[in-house]
Amino acid sequence: MKKTVVFALLLFMTGSIAMAQGKTKVQHLTYKEFLSKVWDFEKNPQAFVFKGKTSAIVDFYADWCGPCRKVAPILEKLANEYEGKLTVYKINVDQEQELASAFRVSSIPMVLFIPLEGKPMMQVGAMDEAQFREVVDKYLVK
Repeated sequence: MKKTVVFALLLFMTGSIAMAQGKTKVQHLTYKEFLSKVWDFEKNPQAFVFKGKTSAIVDFYADWCGPCRKVAPILEKLANEYEGKLTVYKINVDQEQELASAFRVSSIPMVLFIPLEGKPMMQVGAMDEAQFREVVDKYLVK
């Protein structure tokens, strides 16, 4: 039992240190950053016009959400593995309520998959790593 607790604590600390040192490839977005990096729906509400240079995943999450915490390391792993081909963004729905409202986020995690070409796809609920990889490989990074 003690070994498990110590291991979990070390794993948490390692992830926290990496994030503090800026080694994470996942980018947390504010409302304004979303408008400038992903889609300015204020200027162009009728059509989705993606502003990114690589395909993207946008994760709408909350710190208190258990399924969101399960998805987080998967997205971190994908962001690192597909660096330069895929950008992973996170939006905290508690901090960015206006953005969550704009996307009608009523259940989390909610993930927006954005290919460079074509329409974005929305997934509500947690997915496992294999499911994420399938979507990324089939629709985002061809």
